[in-house]
This record gives sequence, C-alpha cells and structure tokens, in this order.
Amino acid sequence: MTQRGKSPLQVGIIPPDGYLFMLLFKFFQETLKKSKKTGKHSGKLSLYYDILSRSLKKKMAAELFSVKSHDKHQDNGTTAVSPPEETSLGSVTQQLSPQATTPVSQQNILNNNVEESSSSTAHPTLRERNASMFNNELMADVHFVVGSPGDTIRIPAHKYVLAVGSSVFCAMFYGDLAETKSEIHIPDVEPAAFLILLRYLYCDEMELTPDTVLATLYAAKKYLVGALVRACVCFLETRLEAGNACLLLCQSELFQEPGLSQRCWEMIDAQAELALQSEAFCQMDRPTLERLLRRDSLVVSGEGSVFRAVCRWAEAECVRQGRGSCGRGKRAVLGTALSLVRLASLSLHDFADGPAQSGLLTLEETNQMFLWYTAAAKPLPPFPACPRHGLRPQRCLRFQAAAHRSNQWRYRGRCDSIQFAADRRLFLAGVGLYGSSGTAAEYGVRVELKRQGVTLAHTHTRFACDGSSATFPVLLDHPALLEPDTFYTLSVVLDGSELSYFGQEGLTEVQSGAVTFQFQCSADSTNGTGVQGGQIPELIFYT
Repeated sequence: MTQRGKSPLQVGIIPPDGYLFMLLFKFFQETLKKSKKTGKHSGKLSLYYDILSRSLKKKMAAELFSVKSHDKHQDNGTTAVSPPEETSLGSVTQQLSPQATTPVSQQNILNNNVEESSSSTAHPTLRERNASMFNNELMADVHFVVGSPGDTIRIPAHKYVLAVGSSVFCAMFYGDLAETKSEIHIPDVEPAAFLILLRYLYCDEMELTPDTVLATLYAAKKYLVGALVRACVCFLETRLEAGNACLLLCQSELFQEPGLSQRCWEMIDAQAELALQSEAFCQMDRPTLERLLRRDSLVVSGEGSVFRAVCRWAEAECVRQGRGSCGRGKRAVLGTALSLVRLASLSLHDFADGPAQSGLLTLEETNQMFLWYTAAAKPLPPFPACPRHGLRPQRCLRFQAAAHRSNQWRYRGRCDSIQFAADRRLFLAGVGLYGSSGTAAEYGVRVELKRQGVTLAHTHTRFACDGSSATFPVLLDHPALLEPDTFYTLSVVLDGSELSYFGQEGLTEVQSGAVTFQFQCSADSTNGTGVQGGQIPELIFYT
C-alpha cells in the first residue's frame, strides 16, 4: 500500500510523465459522481471513465515492470512487485509493502546478502557446506599426487580443512618447515585409502570396506587421525575370523595395535585347526610364525596338523624367495622354526608316515627320532616331545538336579533346544549331554549352533555313556566365537533307544567363573527342553 497522506506520484509509484493521467482520472471520477446524482450524461461519462481507467492501468503496469527490471542491475533505487495483468488499481497499491520501497542499503544492515546464494540454499548446514568441498577444485590451494608411480591420481584439497583435522597436515602447511609446493607426492598411500581419509576430514564420514581398511589404517596412522584409526581397528575386530586371523595378526603387529593383536591370538588359539589351514597362514612372516609355533595354547587335534601347515608355509616362502621347493629349500627357509614343531609328541605311526618321509629332516634327525621311539635306552629327541595343552575348557551347568522316570526322557528324532547369551566374548567348544538312565548305551547326536537362523557351528557324531547321571561332552567340529550380550540358539537331536536322565530346577541366570550366562526357551524345541528342565545341561567354552 502507498504511504499514508501521500499521492502515488510522491511515493514514486507513478513517474512524473504520468501525472496528467492522474489529473484526468480524478476529474472524471468526481464528475461521474455528480452526474450519477443528477442523472445527466451518466452513460457517456461512465464510458469515458472506463477507457481512461484501462489506459491508466496499462501505463502503471508498464512502469512497474520497468522498475523491477531496472533493479536487477542496480544496487540502489526502489524495489516494486509486478502486478498481475488483470488486477485493479486498488489491488496494485495493496501489493506494494513498505519493505518493497526500502532502499537496498538499509536492507543490508540486517542481511549482507540481499539474494541468498545457491550454495547456502543447497547446503544449509556447516557440515554439508564443508562436505561439498571434498575432492573439489573450487578454491583448492594444494594438490596431492597419490599412489605408486604409474598408478597415481591427482586430488585437490584445502589446507585449512586438513590442518584442523590432522596435526601432521598442520605441521606440513603451517609449521616452521611448512611445505611451499602446491603439489605434494604421496607414493606410499593407496589412492582409495587417501580419499577415505580426506572424506573423514571433510565430511566426518567413514566408508570402510574389507579391501581398503588396512590401507586406510596405514594412512590414518601416518597422519595421526585417531578417530579413523579406532574405526579401522573396530572394523577389523568385528570381521576377525580364523581365515584372516594370521594376516591381521601380522598387520596389527606392524601398526602396533596390541588390542587387535590379542584378539587375533585368541582366535588362533581357539580355532587353530582352521587358522592353520587358511591361506593367510602361508602369508605370515617368519618371526610371527615362530611366535605361533611356541604357543602351548593352540587347540589342535595333534601335532600332525601343525607340521602339515608348516610344510605349506615353507612351500609358499620358497616361491616368494624364488627358491626350489625341494626338501632342502624348504628346510633353508624354515630355519629354526622347524625345531619348534613338537614332532616327538606324534605316535610312531604318524611320524613314520609324515615327517620321516617329508624330506625336511636330515638323516641324523630321522635316525634319532626312530631310536627315541623304539630303543630301550632312548636318546634325547631332536624335537620337543611335550604335546600342546590347548585352552582350558570351562563349564556352565544350568540345572541343579538330574532325574529319570520310566516314561521320560525319550528320543524319536525330535529336537531339544535352548537359547542363551553371555556377558563377555568367548568361544563355545561344545555341550554336555545326559546319557542313558538304565545302562551303558550309545547315542547318535547332531548339534547345531545358530544366530538369527544362520548356522555358526555344528557336529554330527556319537557318544557313549555309562548309565550314570553325569554329563557327557560332545565337542563342535570347531569352537564358535560368541559376541557378548547376544542370544544364540543351541539345538540337539539325539538318536537312541534308551531313555535318558533329564535336568530339573533350571536357572535363568548362571555365573560360571567370570562369565554370566542367561537362558530362555527356544521355539525350536519340540521334545520338551526348556529353561526349567530337559536336555542340554551343560555348555563347554573357552575364554
């Protein structure tokens, strides 16, 4: 609306050359009012008034559009809103607000940017605006050429962003010996890992994958980005398994991450058979191999599996060194590591069929071993004779009593199942089961451990019982890693004609050493086992 008490000409809506139209318009308007009262010439006056009104509206619209177009190119003057083509003069004046006539210089007191930039509109938060500059040439004041020669990429960056996120970059750009070159070569970092590092510094985002996490850990360690280091270590720990434990062990030693190293050793000890069979075992360096062979805690079925794994490692090392893979070549790359294999703990039969014919032992060593097995006056064997003790199994008994009745506990291919969780990380080695309540008997048994329907471990075997109420151990093919505070389903299907003992007075929570177990019923149980009673009285585990 126009300012109160001033004409449209005074407030700048109508330019001076349109003032004549306003005078004529006012004259006809007053005359038309008088003629309506007297009834003289009202028809002609109404027609003249209508023609003049239309002409005035067209001229005002043209002037208003001209003012708006003009203001797009100048920083001062007035700002007007263009009226719709078919509105009346009254509606035009109502659409004009006092703000529209305020000079731009006055508006800048409140907001320096009269017209909001497209960048701030698309990225309203500081984090989003910062992220938009990631790998962006806009305002980049440094470039990195990353990767080994022949496989490099050029990455733009901004010194300020890097310096506030890394003390190494801060010293590089703003320290006493600041880098003055605009292009910096980094041949020891993989391009993908460097981009992940920059993405974290710009966007506070981490995009880790199994293929890039080790290279990213190296980059994060090099540039002292602690949060990214911890994220990489956590990523590796959650994906640690027997198949990659030996490789991650070597990397954790290289990066000086003792927590990850300890997790790797725990995995290798508990699942030694799987770790020794993995390809990662053959990629270990010799010092780490020797540390592994010294461990008494490896859970193995016999030293034969250790010897076969060492032979595989020796063949792979011969290939890496370009040696022949004959017995002499393999003995050369093994060095003192072979003396750590406890060959004297093998039976005579196993030694004769394995190490004695491998070509790794000298003739003198082979003769000494056979004398140690067979002679009355045994010489000292050239290899250790004490078998590995493995991990000490622990047991959790969930029933307070065992009972038997003439019509229970019967097995007809139905499933006994229970769900459980522990409050700390451990390895489930197997279960203890009740046997026959009448006489010595033998049962076929299938044990399966699941998490959310996915099978983690199993075994299909037989066990013998002596008719007592004791529990009889049935071990899984390989111990299974269990995460804390996570429920797992343990199911058992027994096959036998004899009735067995069953547990009573079951507990929902059991303390076993430093571990607390919780139990709950399983929907998979179709033979009556639950929290209060039934089968699966015992869990066998390592910590």
